[in-house]
Amino acid sequence: MTISDKDIRKKAAMSGLLLGVIVIVMTIFSFYYVTTMASSPYMVSFGPLIFSVTIPIVVAVFFAIDLRKKIGGYWNFKQAVTGFFVMFLVSYAVNYVGTNLLFAKVIEPQMVEKTQEAVKNASAKIMEEKNVDQEKIDEQMEKIQKQFDEQKEDTPTKVIAHFGISIIMIFVVAMIFAAIFKKEQPRYLTDDYQAPADPTV
Repeated sequence: MTISDKDIRKKAAMSGLLLGVIVIVMTIFSFYYVTTMASSPYMVSFGPLIFSVTIPIVVAVFFAIDLRKKIGGYWNFKQAVTGFFVMFLVSYAVNYVGTNLLFAKVIEPQMVEKTQEAVKNASAKIMEEKNVDQEKIDEQMEKIQKQFDEQKEDTPTKVIAHFGISIIMIFVVAMIFAAIFKKEQPRYLTDDYQAPADPTV
């Protein structure tokens, strides 16, 4: 069974749409978990890693396997790169619109500030438990403050650069996934395969 690149892109786009919605849900849950639910400063620190990185990667692997199955179970490296690039690009676009433009601008306009406060409080508690000098704690708070201040600066140049870097990273991830999940079709299943002549005939 052969499948066109157009069909691969179409199925990948649908998978990317669903993946993007799941990532939005996990990102929003991570925000509320960090700012209102986590009782331990360590969970505030590691919560985003679990909900915004680890779980989405596991879900992406599931979608990768499912996408390969949808296109017939076999595809070469080039087809896999195409499929995964489209899937991750659509997922990124959906997540950007849903999280950065809708949730962070309309529903929770103070998202960055609330996250910043939770992270600073958690970091300070962890350092205090380790008996870190107050001077070093203050230095760490300044670093965190600077990192969050940079997130608030959405200049056109910075946004364009961010998109460019993101697309490059998406392509790299697509190649990694393609190398892992490519599955060449056995030659005897291809249309141009000719069985060897029976020597007894």
